[in-house]
Amino acid sequence: MELSDALAYLRERKQGVLVTLKRDGRPQLSNIVYLVTDDGKIRISVTADRAKTNNLQRDPRASLHVTADDFWSYCVVEGDVTLMPPAASPDDATVDAMVDYYRTMQGEHPDWNEYRQAMVDDRRLLVTITPTHSYGMLGR
Repeated sequence: MELSDALAYLRERKQGVLVTLKRDGRPQLSNIVYLVTDDGKIRISVTADRAKTNNLQRDPRASLHVTADDFWSYCVVEGDVTLMPPAASPDDATVDAMVDYYRTMQGEHPDWNEYRQAMVDDRRLLVTITPTHSYGMLGR
């Protein structure tokens, strides 16, 4: 499957299963919400203390499995991961990126100051997956 076809499929959806690797090599699966950016990267909001975040810090590779409502149509995108630092201040680069992420996903927030502080309190950060390979069965 061509990456362009996989990304088109992912752009039609927002929910998937993120697969990271545990220390012992077994997969860790997490239900997540994601965004495909204009440049073909996949962004996911996570907190710093989650197993998936720790796994990605140790091994920056991930897979994202996305399925259609019919369950038979699916796509897996594999890629290399970069992590932003956890939000530390309401006006830092991570929080600015989280605001952009939220706006793209949801539109305007009713209280941006509250949102910015929540990102710091939650120690949120963005995971960016740069796709390298894809496979699956589309259009069934």
